[in-house]
Amino acid sequence: MNISDTLSGATRVIGIIGDPIAQVKSPSGVTQRLIDRGCNAVVVPLHVASADLATVVAALGRTKNFDGLIITVPHKLDAYALCATTTERAHFLGGVNVLRRRPDGRWHGDHADGLGFIEAQRSAGCELEGRRVLLAGAGGAGSAIAQAALEAGASLLAIHDGDLPKRDGLIRRLAQRHGERVQAGSADPRGFDVVFNATPAGMRAGDALPVMAEHLDGAMFVGDVITMPAVTPLLEIARSKGCRTQVGAGMFAAVCERMVDFLLETGPLTEARLPTAAPTAR
Repeated sequence: MNISDTLSGATRVIGIIGDPIAQVKSPSGVTQRLIDRGCNAVVVPLHVASADLATVVAALGRTKNFDGLIITVPHKLDAYALCATTTERAHFLGGVNVLRRRPDGRWHGDHADGLGFIEAQRSAGCELEGRRVLLAGAGGAGSAIAQAALEAGASLLAIHDGDLPKRDGLIRRLAQRHGERVQAGSADPRGFDVVFNATPAGMRAGDALPVMAEHLDGAMFVGDVITMPAVTPLLEIARSKGCRTQVGAGMFAAVCERMVDFLLETGPLTEARLPTAAPTAR
């Protein structure tokens, strides 16, 4: 069954908010996962600028059939401030990537990126226990991945980001729990077992590489968050050197499952069951 069989006035709505939004793959993937679980719901893309985010999120909370929001670049940190409540994980990170509407019309948030990303790397053969990890990117996705990598047992996590206040702020927060296992890094991957890219670098032709790819070696594992292109320039170089890799689509699939779990945990969306036959009334 797919959305063309189920869409009606009873369909519940989930929005995905980003700027830009054309590159995201979540609408069809999350919609199909909801349908596969017997839920009559659809995910729709919403192109919202940062200056309008608070207004839009508040208005959608007053829309009675709007049950959730997926948050993507660049809004994951700003959307945290718009939540009435969050999970402990999201509170620690100060960011969210999925919200569900509470009965009072306000939002409860979580951050699924980190756990989903690490699950995807594990499915490609990358276990982080005792490994030295270089992470490029200290934004919304990078923060979540950093937290999850340390909780997965990385012996050292070095974070590289050109925005030094953002990088250092993330390191300070993580160090409260993980001490000297987290530190500042550079673009040089030498000495690391694992390299992760959590920046937008690679989405557009001509982007600078997020790390010094000439220093990758075949013993390293390289993972990327970017879904378009399917294989980024960083991953192309890594594969040419014999590295094992995981593409952004792997993270996408794992994160989608975690977001659906969160959206269906409670609320009206859990009661939005699919019809037994395609609706005929118009």
